[in-house]
Amino acid sequence: MSELLRVEDLHVSVDGKEILKGLDLVINTGETHVVMGSNGAGKSTLFNAVMGNPSYTITQGKIYFEGRDITTLPVNERAKAGIFLAFQAPIAVPGITVENFIRNAKSTITGKTERIMAFRKKMREQMKKLSMDRSYGDRYVNDGFSGGERKKTEILQMCLLEPKLTMLDEIDSGLDVDAVRIVSECVSDYHDESNAIVVITHHSEILQKLIPDFVHVLIDGRIVKTGDASLIQEIEQYGYDSFKSQAN
Repeated sequence: MSELLRVEDLHVSVDGKEILKGLDLVINTGETHVVMGSNGAGKSTLFNAVMGNPSYTITQGKIYFEGRDITTLPVNERAKAGIFLAFQAPIAVPGITVENFIRNAKSTITGKTERIMAFRKKMREQMKKLSMDRSYGDRYVNDGFSGGERKKTEILQMCLLEPKLTMLDEIDSGLDVDAVRIVSECVSDYHDESNAIVVITHHSEILQKLIPDFVHVLIDGRIVKTGDASLIQEIEQYGYDSFKSQAN
């Protein structure tokens, strides 16, 4: 186990409004973390800041990945370093197929040309695990896909790109019970001692397979409490209001 991500005193603004107000977080390899909080608390802002989305302005603090200061690094360099973000609402990319999109991304990250047949075989194996028809590989990325199909495509990317840090932003949102089970099993199978998973969720179903090592409660731009999986039960019983006094 080694330190993978360190976030120190992170302040982030969007359109001039401060969302994160001094957030600290450390994630090691082999760990699964869950970030929970009410809408607008700053959960997605944290993920976008770590990924380097230029719409999110870091006004104070630092982000380190494997000991390297990546605070000002562009998105593509963070992806090459091994950071992956599965979006809450994945966008469509007309004109490029799922297979070409992921294969080109993999080649860009590794710096090596992916052999078409070998990559296609691996992709189809992962698609089978996700209960995705192989025809999705020939369709344009998320073009005409349902919400559940888009989320599965995000997990397909994760499995094939093999990032060191995976951030899942409400990947279970809009999925039925069977799809949640399939997605969580694939993420669980991918996760090992060489990588880390961070999940934003409002539900506990996806955590039946993804057993968290740490659960963080984010209130008004700060992590106000960290605990083990039992903290989820406390949240479900009492809600987030009981933590708000700790944010002041």
